[in-house]
Amino acid sequence: MLEAVIFVVFPFCMLFAAISDILSMTIANRVPVLLLATFALVAPLTGMDWATYGGHFAAGALVLAVTFGLFALGGMGGGDAKLLAATAVWMGLNISLVGYLVTSTLIGGMLTVAILAYRKSPLAAYTGHNRFLRHFADESVGIPYGVALGLGGIVTFPDSPLMVWALDRLTA
Repeated sequence: MLEAVIFVVFPFCMLFAAISDILSMTIANRVPVLLLATFALVAPLTGMDWATYGGHFAAGALVLAVTFGLFALGGMGGGDAKLLAATAVWMGLNISLVGYLVTSTLIGGMLTVAILAYRKSPLAAYTGHNRFLRHFADESVGIPYGVALGLGGIVTFPDSPLMVWALDRLTA
């Protein structure tokens, strides 16, 4: 049962955040709250020691401090900052967090280049009224970076500590 929660909650939240950002250019507060609450309840039940548990929350606090600064400077959306911090809690202060940040950055860079090219193309005029493409076509809005954060989270989730624990339990 615990494994099922780990397998479902994180990927669902990442997909929901990505799709939500595509459709509305917002990431609802309930997504990072659900991620934090689930981690807070599940991690101790996996046998995670308290120092490691605290390290996971320290990772979230560190990422939140940096992303809040970026938000204050106008370089990042508030929903993106909160999602990054909540995802950092799941990854912890280890190589999983670095992998997530690098992967999300690479995906975000490719997404940004693709959206900017799409906005300059004639295709944007024809497809820009589509519900899923309207924010991609609109030059007056930013880049829905929640897509990159969600995809980065899904790609790197198999290496996260809770997922490794759950996979080990299934193979034992």
